[in-house]
Order: sequence, then C-alpha cells, then structure tokens
Amino acid sequence: MQGPGIFLAQFMSDQAPFDTLANIAQWAASQGYRAIQIPTLGTQCIDLERAAESQVYCDELIAICADAGVVISELSTHLQGQLVAVHPAFDDVFDSFAPQHLRGNPRDRTEWAVSQLKLAAQASQRLGLKAHATFSGSLLWPFLYPWPQRPAGLVDQGFAELARRWLPILDCYEEAGVDLCYEIHPGEDLHDGASFERFLQAVNYHPRAAILYDPSHLLLQQMDYLGFIDRYHDRIRMFHVKDAEFRPNARSGVYGGYQGWTDRPGRFRSLGDGQVDFKSIFSKLTQYDYEGWAILEWECCLKDSAQGALEGAAFIQHHLINKSRKAFDDFASVTSDEHFNRLLLGLLGD
Repeated sequence: MQGPGIFLAQFMSDQAPFDTLANIAQWAASQGYRAIQIPTLGTQCIDLERAAESQVYCDELIAICADAGVVISELSTHLQGQLVAVHPAFDDVFDSFAPQHLRGNPRDRTEWAVSQLKLAAQASQRLGLKAHATFSGSLLWPFLYPWPQRPAGLVDQGFAELARRWLPILDCYEEAGVDLCYEIHPGEDLHDGASFERFLQAVNYHPRAAILYDPSHLLLQQMDYLGFIDRYHDRIRMFHVKDAEFRPNARSGVYGGYQGWTDRPGRFRSLGDGQVDFKSIFSKLTQYDYEGWAILEWECCLKDSAQGALEGAAFIQHHLINKSRKAFDDFASVTSDEHFNRLLLGLLGD
C-alpha cells in the first residue's frame, strides 16, 4: 500500500495556497503527503479535455507535482459521475454540477457527463494512472425504502438502465487500462455490497468495474466494514481513509432526522476521532495485497480542515504496513523432501 495521499476536493478555493495546482501541491507536500487525488470539475487544477488530448500538457502536470514533491494518485469525476444517472426528483439540485448552458436540459447534461468520464479515462492513461474515482449516480434512490411497495420489476429495470449508461464508459476504461472505482456511498444506487453486486451482474462482471472503499459510509449504514473487505477485496482498487461515528439516541438513528451533521447520530470525523477500526482495515488490505494509495478524504463536523489535514498525514503514515516477505518462524524451518515427510507420517512401510 502507498501513502499518505490527500483528496483535494474539500480544500480547493480561490485563496492561496489552495487556488492553483502548483500551490496546493506544495501545501500537500508540506503537510506530509506524497500524493494528491485531483477533482476534475472545472479547470482550477486540471483541464480535463486538454489532458485527454495532449501528452505534453499531462507531462507538464506531472512535472508541476514532482517539483512540489508529490505525485498524482488518481483523478476524480465524482460530480460528473453523479450526473450520468439522475432521477428527475433531483434534477434542479444537481443542475449546479453542470455547466450553465446545460442546466434545465437533463438529456444534454447526461451526455456531457458521459463525455467527461470518457475524457477522464484518456487523461488517466496519459498521466500513467491505474485507477479513477467516481460516483454511479442514482435512478432508484427515491425508492430506497419500500413504502409504498415498489412495483415489481422496478429495481431490475433501474439497474438495467444504469448498466446501459455505464457499459460504454467502462469499455473506454478497459481500452485505457484504468480501473473505474465507484465510491460506495449513500445517495448513489451503488451504496452497499448488495447494490454493487447487482450492478456488477448487470454490467456482465466488467473487469474495470471496481470499488472505492470508504469505511465511513459503511459504518454510518451499520455495515460490517471489515467483512466487506473480505468479501470484495478483489474489486477494491482505491481507498479513502475517512473516519465516522454512529451514536444512536432516542430521537434519531441511521436516517438522521433531517438534522445537520453536528446533531445527527451518524457523523463524519477527522481521522482518529471517530469509531472506525483503521488498524484492522490496514491489516486486511495489506493481507489481500492492496497496492493502491491510502488517501485522506477530510470531512468533519467539528474539526478545522487545516488541523484535520495535518494530523491525517501522520495518522495514515502510522498505519501503513510494510508487508513481511518471510514467515516469522522461518528461522526454525527444517530441510524436507517427500521421503522425509513420509518418514514423519509413518508411511515408509506402506
């Protein structure tokens, strides 16, 4: 596993040192990070269309980061991926993720989002990246809780449509040699293991359909986030290191009671301040030979982002495991062959 890295989405602004790629890369390095995960909406950090078309431009981006002392771990199209599939109930609120001239036009907005994902595949290839982060979007989220009862076939039809939209994109990532990692996240149709399995079946178990593992979203759903690694480790190609806590009370639980983040039972916290068992997570990912980056995604309802970022690099570094290349008891091994083994088993006379 590589790290520590940091996702820049929650830090970018129009104020230095968060205003340009060069500045924020230098800031990330100064905090102890070795890699940055770059959001691609807008052109503040990266011009996605230009990166898809120009190797010279991509080499310039790589050089900017190298001069600062970091590398690019992955690109992110979380917000564009959300727009690949939007239920009409959310059209107006998600329009803000799209360019101004596409707002109020869901069909063209979807086409733009699909083109963004395809550009990101080409840009990732030119940058020498192996994985890409995104959201699945959601056609079925308004029907999550079955009341009134869902009409028969609704979920099947929803996943069939989701697969129809994503299969051509996944094929582009196959051509680019890049894994497309869906963040398993409430609000998305891919929000837990069961929904990911359903999608995987709908896209014919596409080899590039992968998982961005973020334990905070699983903890807030009261899932077994360690067992999740055991079950899906072969599809986990990206890791957001984010903490959370769940403190149910007499007023509200998993759904949060429409309360703000500070007051709801499930809250995102800075690393080490929540309930996620990161020692076990890093151990399991190491056990299964996860080779990607450990990336801080800072979200906390209490702590300032500057403090969270500074503490996060040290936290991740402390949890990284250099996997042993030999067994601890190799010093006591004995020479063996088939004859010796049969002797020990008492089988020589048979």
